Amino acid sequence: MNLEATLISLVAESVQSLYGLETTANQIQIQKTKKEFEGELTVVIFPFVKAARKSPEQTGTEIGEFLQKNNSLISAFNVIKGFLNLSINKSYWLETLNLIHEDAEYGKTPVTNNSELMMIEYSSPNTNKPLHLGHIRNNLLGFSIAEIQKANGWKVVKTNIVNDRGIHICKSMLAWKLFGNGETPESTGMKGDHLVGKYYVVFDKAYKAEIKELMEKGISEEEAKKTAPLILEAQKMLLAWEKNDAEVRQLWETMNGWVYAGFDETYKQMGVDFDKIYYESETYLTGKSEVERGVVEKAFYQRDDKSVWADLTGDGLDEKLLLRADGTSVYMTQDIGTAKLRYNDYPINKMVYVVGNEQNYHFQVLSLLLDKLGYAWGKNLVHFSYGMVELPEGKMKSREGTVVDADDLMTEMIETARETSQELGKLDNCTPDEIEEIARMVGLGSLKYFILKVDPRKNMTFNPKESIDFNGNTGPFIQYTHARIKSVLRKATESGIDCSKLKDTNLVISEKESYLIQLATEFPGVIRQAGEEFSPALIANFIYDLVKEYNQFYHDFTILKEENENLKQFRLVLSESIAKIIKTGMGLLGIDVPERM
Repeated sequence: MNLEATLISLVAESVQSLYGLETTANQIQIQKTKKEFEGELTVVIFPFVKAARKSPEQTGTEIGEFLQKNNSLISAFNVIKGFLNLSINKSYWLETLNLIHEDAEYGKTPVTNNSELMMIEYSSPNTNKPLHLGHIRNNLLGFSIAEIQKANGWKVVKTNIVNDRGIHICKSMLAWKLFGNGETPESTGMKGDHLVGKYYVVFDKAYKAEIKELMEKGISEEEAKKTAPLILEAQKMLLAWEKNDAEVRQLWETMNGWVYAGFDETYKQMGVDFDKIYYESETYLTGKSEVERGVVEKAFYQRDDKSVWADLTGDGLDEKLLLRADGTSVYMTQDIGTAKLRYNDYPINKMVYVVGNEQNYHFQVLSLLLDKLGYAWGKNLVHFSYGMVELPEGKMKSREGTVVDADDLMTEMIETARETSQELGKLDNCTPDEIEEIARMVGLGSLKYFILKVDPRKNMTFNPKESIDFNGNTGPFIQYTHARIKSVLRKATESGIDCSKLKDTNLVISEKESYLIQLATEFPGVIRQAGEEFSPALIANFIYDLVKEYNQFYHDFTILKEENENLKQFRLVLSESIAKIIKTGMGLLGIDVPERM
């Protein structure tokens, strides 16, 4: 039983004994004591005042005296108006520290054979361009949420749907065919995804030039966009692809192969992975057949031009296109097919889509369509809707080539981390290999932490310069603290000090030290809340608060030079426990922490 549950039980016992009042756990409110008052936990007294027939202060004093007299857990109390502040016996915190220290998986709930399965979809790239800053936020959130849910006892399948077909893919293919002169990743030295992305931009420039030329001939902009030769040729290529034209399919396989090789490099550098990858080219036909079944069963309807629609006006929405007049599918069709295939492949209890908030309507519709097709799980889909990420300069546009490339950004972050660390002397006495590994950890850690510490549902601005700072709420500040603790522990080991277990649980420790232990006990609850709210930011900011408190302790107290051997050993056990929580918490964010800096 945890401390809060124990206190609830004791308070219930006290009000029953003192006032004959039967209470439930929900009626007893326990909260952290405000920093300006003495104590660790506070009981709200107001619910018991009527039964006691006394003032809040008198009622609180009586309950406090009862608790202190009947349980050794309470060492002291004070009453401020209607709030009973309780001081917990220091020996309790020391015994708790031992439990934390001994638990290698502290904070995590083990996954068992009976654990439910959560599938989490993230990344979902198009094969016509490399990954960019927006994809970085998506991938980091998806991977971190998966790690957090595993830590909460879920079986997790990390999945990716690659949008490898459609008009946008044909744009890159057509531009390469017309203007590429046979370029390949090998002949240019470019990553494959970058090469294909180059031709997506080339298409857009050439297409805009055609639109301008047509408008100069008196054609309206809307008509010019529809009749420009390039867009007509791209649409023709898409139809040829759907009819399995051998030449188009061969070009498609070649260029997608270039992109996949590039994506793999980026994912590896970013530190994210997937258990199962689905491809739109393999799921859209299932989606089409499901839509056609929906027409037969009157869930959807077909217009005179042969296009298929869902009428969602009865659900407070509008009408949604599911198949175009020429029989080609849309994103929604593919998502219906992918959903069906996934539930065929896995016994999913919860399906989570990590997709930006500009797609809120899409997933609202998808849930309704799956329900109309008779799938009970349609209503239970979770769209984890996150905010957009921008740079100080503003929004990015892929087709105009103004995006921040993920590879370039990660390389820049690692280089900046190397330079900053060297300037601050953090890499002194490190070998060249250690310098490279620390630069990678700090560079990527600063990027990941800066993005993940923000409430995921909010839009954010990523500022690379702010993210690499060894002070404040940053990844490097936390990483350096971990390395500092590890350095102290290495020196203790070299001195032959046994840190395996705290020997004296009756030590007199300071309020600062007991507060650090109390903070450490909150870690499992933070993991639980982060899972319930799908919010890595809760873990990021908890770890920062813990590190900030530890650094104040490190500044105010001696560790290795402490003359009292039992106190020295306690502070080493405390430090090692804090380091473990830092490593676990940062690991849930996908961030590595160095052993030395």
